[in-house]
Amino acid sequence: MAAMLPAPRALLLDFGGVLADAPTQPPAPPELVARLYEVTGGAVPADRIAGDLGAGSRAYAAWRDGAGNTRSSVEVGHAQMWRDFVTAGWPPAAREAVQREASPLAYALTWRAAWAVRPGIPAALRAAVAAGLPLAVVSNTLCGAAHRDFLAQAGLADLFTAQFYSDEAGPRKPNPELARLAARAVGVPVGDCWFVGDSVQRDVVCARRAGVAAAVLMRSPRTDRERPVPEVAPDARIEDGHGLLELLNRALAG
Repeated sequence: MAAMLPAPRALLLDFGGVLADAPTQPPAPPELVARLYEVTGGAVPADRIAGDLGAGSRAYAAWRDGAGNTRSSVEVGHAQMWRDFVTAGWPPAAREAVQREASPLAYALTWRAAWAVRPGIPAALRAAVAAGLPLAVVSNTLCGAAHRDFLAQAGLADLFTAQFYSDEAGPRKPNPELARLAARAVGVPVGDCWFVGDSVQRDVVCARRAGVAAAVLMRSPRTDRERPVPEVAPDARIEDGHGLLELLNRALAG
């Protein structure tokens, strides 16, 4: 059974692995390769685009786990992502064409057709709102606009007082400033908030640094893949939104 936690005054929630989940996307989706080929006017062969997009996605992932995973991490911009991780060595005109479309292309790279709301999440979110708790998304992402659109399509966007994404706000978890920004936006001291995430390295570490009331770890495939952080542990572990609702009900009733 999950631990008894202090009742929260607000919830800060990660997006991927908490609100939504999806199968891993291939590093060079064919539809995005075709779009880049069109954007560059055919100046770069499709097979090279696919190879460079795959290599760039892996390099960006390595950056996220290295320089992008520190106390002071900030997100790379859309233009920087394409310039530094994908198009180096492309003809200048092709690079410039990609730069002009940097944000729409970042959206296309981020969007997942297979995103699905995690089990129990709608009920947990609505129960929190009914209890008077403001909600905020606190998420690392290359393009928060894609996340916003998914939540709107899922009928959940109106439940959130604020949504904070690293590409829009700047800081990226485990930089605690992203959580602090969200807490300020919902008008609740960060020390009275629960932080719900699926990563010990990013979410629980961020929560501890920010000084939240409780760090809740929701299990996802990423949770099982990441290396352990022995010196950091969540206050509670849950499997999905049903577990979050149970945890919340117990805390509010106590």
